[in-house]
Amino acid sequence: MPRFTFAQVKEETYKAKDAWWTVFLVDPLAGRLVVWTANRTDITPNQLTLGAGVFGLLSMLCFVAPVLVPGGEGWNWAWLLAGGLLFHLSFVLDCMDGKIARLKGTGTVFGSWVDFVFDRIRFFGCVMALLIGQWLLTGHEIYLIAAPVVVFFDLLRYLNGPQVAKTRRTMNQNLAELTGDTDRLAAAQREADPEDEDMGEAPARPGAPAPTGLYPRVRDRLLRHRVRPHLFSGIEFEMFLCVVAPVTALVSLFTPLDSLIIPVAVFSVLALAFFEVILVLRLWKDTNRFEARRRQLLASGAVPGTAAAPHPTSGS
Repeated sequence: MPRFTFAQVKEETYKAKDAWWTVFLVDPLAGRLVVWTANRTDITPNQLTLGAGVFGLLSMLCFVAPVLVPGGEGWNWAWLLAGGLLFHLSFVLDCMDGKIARLKGTGTVFGSWVDFVFDRIRFFGCVMALLIGQWLLTGHEIYLIAAPVVVFFDLLRYLNGPQVAKTRRTMNQNLAELTGDTDRLAAAQREADPEDEDMGEAPARPGAPAPTGLYPRVRDRLLRHRVRPHLFSGIEFEMFLCVVAPVTALVSLFTPLDSLIIPVAVFSVLALAFFEVILVLRLWKDTNRFEARRRQLLASGAVPGTAAAPHPTSGS
């Protein structure tokens, strides 16, 4: 069995750009666990996915334990703290399965489907258990109102993200066909990160001029640490709702409050909506630039056969 190193794991499995929660709170642990797992066990990515599902189920049970376990309401903070930590560990295992698959080349198409489905079931089950459990425990209807709201925004994100990525791929492919740029055509056919509004951008090369303006400087600093500028993506949304929110039950130990679950949920929804709006606005600007460039290429007639190039809005 080959001996994998932590440096090799970082080189071969870490994404060039990722969510800040993953970069700072998951990868440092998951990467080292991947080294141990890959070198000392024959655990497969699908088994890790199953393990993540088990931890997710345990997290869900912890969230409802205060209303199901006799005397559990007196230990509400402890159950919620345990549920939040278990959800985070579930996400660590979920990240490990992809890293093991890329490192050993043992991933499967069906495994990717299983991973996706388990992710959705885990989040939906845990967030419903948390909010409905707190409603049953406290009688506050605000928890019952929050439940469909957070699910709606999570669904909206999942519908919007792939469509944004599809639109960008279509524009890039269309321009590549018009100009005969084979490199761009190959890049357009690769999967894009639907939550990355700066697709294609990378940290400035050594010796390159320093970026000007606040946003370019902040973006460049983030990218140097592998953090994508889309600071509140689906990952942060899930982690804030299922890790940060339940952990706030600790405030009940020294304040009259039960928790800060609702304030965290409100912040999560607003932050997600804000960055999704930015994503759409940047897409709108890019489509305007694309249309102008496309009209310019078609009008110039410099590329043979461009008149037959399909418009990105045609077809399915």
